[in-house]
Amino acid sequence: MKKLLFFITVIAFGLISLHGVSQNLVQNGGLESWNNSTTPTGWDIYDNISQESTQVHSGAYSASHESASSSKKLSQDIDSIVEGQQYHIIYYYKDNDPNARTRIWSYWMQDGNYLDADANVLRPATYSQDNSEWQVFDVTLTAPATANEFRFEVRVYKQDNNIGGHVYYDDFSMQTDNTIYPEPSNYPSGFTATANGININLAWTDATGNQIPTGYLIKGEMVTDRGCEPPVDGIPVANDLDWSDSNVAVNVSYGDEYYTFESLVPNQAYNFCIFPYTNGGANIDYKTGGTVPEDSATTANVTIINSENFDNGLGTWTPNNVHGDQEWNQSTYGNKTFAKMSGYDSGSSFANEDWLISPAMNLSTYQTVIFTFTSSTKYNGNPLQLFYSTDYDDAGNPNDFTWTEITNQASWSDGNYNWIESGNVSLTSYVANGFYLAFKYTSTNDASAAWEVDGLLVSGIKNVGVSENKQNNIAFYPNPATDHIVITAEDNATVQLFDLTGKPLENVAIVKGENYIPLNNITKGLYILQMKSKGHTFIAKLMVK
Repeated sequence: MKKLLFFITVIAFGLISLHGVSQNLVQNGGLESWNNSTTPTGWDIYDNISQESTQVHSGAYSASHESASSSKKLSQDIDSIVEGQQYHIIYYYKDNDPNARTRIWSYWMQDGNYLDADANVLRPATYSQDNSEWQVFDVTLTAPATANEFRFEVRVYKQDNNIGGHVYYDDFSMQTDNTIYPEPSNYPSGFTATANGININLAWTDATGNQIPTGYLIKGEMVTDRGCEPPVDGIPVANDLDWSDSNVAVNVSYGDEYYTFESLVPNQAYNFCIFPYTNGGANIDYKTGGTVPEDSATTANVTIINSENFDNGLGTWTPNNVHGDQEWNQSTYGNKTFAKMSGYDSGSSFANEDWLISPAMNLSTYQTVIFTFTSSTKYNGNPLQLFYSTDYDDAGNPNDFTWTEITNQASWSDGNYNWIESGNVSLTSYVANGFYLAFKYTSTNDASAAWEVDGLLVSGIKNVGVSENKQNNIAFYPNPATDHIVITAEDNATVQLFDLTGKPLENVAIVKGENYIPLNNITKGLYILQMKSKGHTFIAKLMVK
């Protein structure tokens, strides 16, 4: 959950002021200077903007923004943003026209790439309402980790399909008092690392105390022994998500309370530490004393069958256009790439049928197969559908082959371009050689939603073969089990229980001899039991009745 951090008195927290005088970072924020009647000085984008001298909040001029068939922008990029510093963001707007609506649509940025921080405040789901008085947007936010720019943008929209309405803006301001905050009082609590297949989810509860953090530095290692090298005050640690040297680092804003590392190495132990900090740049102040929160997790022993993030076009997935001029394509927003399809073009909707189809996959050697992805959508139109086929020929019209719909097995985006994880779509019942997945997009001349998909991952657990059976010497009973099992171990060991998606359910340490393990929280079904002892791994199947 995002949190808005408002100014606190200097005495309360012992803040040290560098300058003591605020400065407005917005160039020509009062809109008093114009190059001509449609170009406010210092602004980068000014679609449908005109100089206004009657509807004015202060001074001689404001900006009039006229609505059109698509959204129009007034935007200015502000550099010299310092991560961890507080900024007071204000502008005034007036909307008393039923043919126009407005809202802020701004971003923190790092080197031109959008950051997700404070999305609910800077990119709200609601629009303005008719009001004869000037309204104010007024909020104080802390620049998130890695931010060095801010895009101050407002937009105007048509209302009820009517265009030609006007909203007015004046007195844009983004101010900071350049204060330096002391070291965070405390570490976050409840820091945990939990494996979910080949992803690891980190979660914690925000640090509290007299001085709350600006953000957190998370350091990760591909090791079995714990231990993270602490950062040094005054030297910011940049984001590094390349595991090739077995170490990574990522900065997370205060208020997020979670982070997920995705597509990690299967059956690999990872260790993580979290360090809160205040300020940024040369003034960054990490908390490193005392007991640093730390936790480890091991990814499931799964095989990646197909993975596609659309960083190189549509990658291994193939578009198949059955009807209409619009097609699936690679798209980019900020620093994220994905596959996108929309039947909307040049102000109109068009009828389309377009498929995005996976390569042929051999799933016959797997006992469990899971498909996961994320989706995003906006505008009215048909839902995106998900199908599988075992007789597609890899080239023809998909309608000439047998496709089974499994759309309802996944969770989908709820609109407004919100990215939603699909959850685990089980393909275990359909495993075969020559297996295809496909997204099917349809639109009409009256309605055409935009759909985006990303992070496609098909993963599986291999059938237990001869080589694994040789290791299948875990001595345990009963099997099938009901409420417990007893494991006999020749030495101290670690036992993990996985469901058939590869998700770990139990992780217990056992000792030499007999060990009673309750299964009170385990539902009926088939599971994988894995025991590690003295560098050896033993695997067996467990049925719970």
